[in-house]
Amino acid sequence: MLSDTAIVFVIDDDEAVRKSVQRLLDTARYEVELFKSASEFLSRPVHAGPSCLVVDIKMPGLSGIDLQKALIERGREERIVFITGHGDVPMCAQAMKAGAIDFLLKPFKRKELLQSVERALSRSTEQRQRESAKNHARALIEKLTPREFQVMQLVATGMLNKQVGAELGTAEKTVKTHRSHVMQKLGITSVAELIRVLQKAEMTPGLRPGTKV
Repeated sequence: MLSDTAIVFVIDDDEAVRKSVQRLLDTARYEVELFKSASEFLSRPVHAGPSCLVVDIKMPGLSGIDLQKALIERGREERIVFITGHGDVPMCAQAMKAGAIDFLLKPFKRKELLQSVERALSRSTEQRQRESAKNHARALIEKLTPREFQVMQLVATGMLNKQVGAELGTAEKTVKTHRSHVMQKLGITSVAELIRVLQKAEMTPGLRPGTKV
């Protein structure tokens, strides 16, 4: 397992398939939860850790593709491995374009499914790590005063203190003070580190983090 909190959700209206996939995943020591429909899964509280969905494409009610669309509309990040006995090229292309990890035809090989699940959980873990880093960076930046934020943005472009002062119409000494506060609040000591913080925050230059453009 990649994480103690990782879960594989198996969603298929065929009980025999659900149980078969569960036995396979149990042997690989994954934590597994079973659902007989997409609606049943959507009623479950969102899992806080890495997750992978092994989903049948064609099910009564919401199909696997419908479930994928619903998750995207809700801004959820679960990684999906589709399984089907009725796959076709357009359906596969649609699923993969929307972010599916894999599209496996029944009967699939044991190794094939396990490799797909491993990739899905790895990407889910990476996504959550990026999201955590982004939230942390943005929280630090939000501690800056409006003037410190302006100084930070200009310093990040490579401007010297004197140039920043000229741009903002303030004394170089004042800029130095603001710059020092920025470095302290962000817990950094160099412009290179500042740029990395901005990258993690996924900020657009000149805007507060989270500002819509």
